[in-house]
Amino acid sequence: MSEPALQIEVYSDVVCPWCYVGKRRLERALDQVKGHAAAQVVWKPFQLNPTMPNGGMDRRVYLEAKFGSLDSFRQLEEHVQAAGASAGITFAFDKIARAPNTFAAHRLIWFAARRECQNAVVDSLFRGYFEEGADIGSIPALAQLAERAGLLDAARFLQSDEGVMDVKAEAAAGHALGIHSVPYFRIAGTRAISGAQPVEVFVQVLAEAAADRPERKAGV
Repeated sequence: MSEPALQIEVYSDVVCPWCYVGKRRLERALDQVKGHAAAQVVWKPFQLNPTMPNGGMDRRVYLEAKFGSLDSFRQLEEHVQAAGASAGITFAFDKIARAPNTFAAHRLIWFAARRECQNAVVDSLFRGYFEEGADIGSIPALAQLAERAGLLDAARFLQSDEGVMDVKAEAAAGHALGIHSVPYFRIAGTRAISGAQPVEVFVQVLAEAAADRPERKAGV
């Protein structure tokens, strides 16, 4: 009988570039431990900018307010671009015109889990925002990105109130765990990785979590 999959809860925000890098590094680690630690990845909401206006704001204005000047951000941007390149991501920050409110995107991710295409939708959102400059605070843009990931009725869902309280509850649960920054990876409920750590760190923690499972210790 096959062993149950490791549950990996990933708290992230789709406007966090390190969350995108962390996703790629986790995937590479899972490829390396394949056959030793099957995993089920579940994406959980964390808003970096919960007070962002619903319509978002001009990204340049947002960055200047947050970092003091664009020059300060450019230095961080170069570091992120280098990390992205090593993970197979081509960040195109210059294509991003608006800093969005991401609550609707998190609702979409919640909905995608119920249609068993959550990871594909998360990937489409990350790629759409960081590589294509999509406005992921916009319902039409979200629906289009969801459709290419195989989720066809996203527009109807996003125009409803479905999932609002559920997403808020999941976000609150993350804060109750003491999560203050993302990405944050909670593995099998017993181990955690904070930040987009190197692939070898993920491999080590995944192996340790797999070895700690009761069925392994019991020799099942």
